[in-house]
Amino acid sequence: MGLLKNNPSLRWLWITVIFLILDQISKQWVAGSMELYQSINVFPFFNITYAQNHGAAFSFLADQGGWQRWFFTAIAAIASVVFLIWLKRTPNNQPILAASLACMLSGALGNLIDRALFGYVIDFLDLYAYGYHWPTFNIADSIIFIGAALMIIDSFKQEKENKINDLKES
Repeated sequence: MGLLKNNPSLRWLWITVIFLILDQISKQWVAGSMELYQSINVFPFFNITYAQNHGAAFSFLADQGGWQRWFFTAIAAIASVVFLIWLKRTPNNQPILAASLACMLSGALGNLIDRALFGYVIDFLDLYAYGYHWPTFNIADSIIFIGAALMIIDSFKQEKENKINDLKES
């Protein structure tokens, strides 16, 4: 309890834990109950499709000789440490930034676990509409996206607050 008392921004780690658990449970459910590339239609624009991504976003570098597993594992590990340190140093008056960092930490850890254990990331969320098909992704990817969006929102909020404070000071 002392760690959270001394670092109140770490109280946002509950977001990390919840989404990390959801990510890992969903990936194991898909991998344990579906054949690779099997697809289950859920809605006219959404399938659950089991895929293994040996590369990065959009399967970037997936066709390489295996070195990319350790490269992307290292990137995810470094990103996780950066997000955790940044979260620890986030001021109490920036809850949106803290939530965004907790989200991005969760996603980075979720994909890090996959790469370290299996050598690939388990993807299964498959969106498509009007002839366009988005590459298959997972909950970790989704929560990283949400975290990045929250960070952008926070940056606009902070910019607005800085302008207001500058006007008050002049």
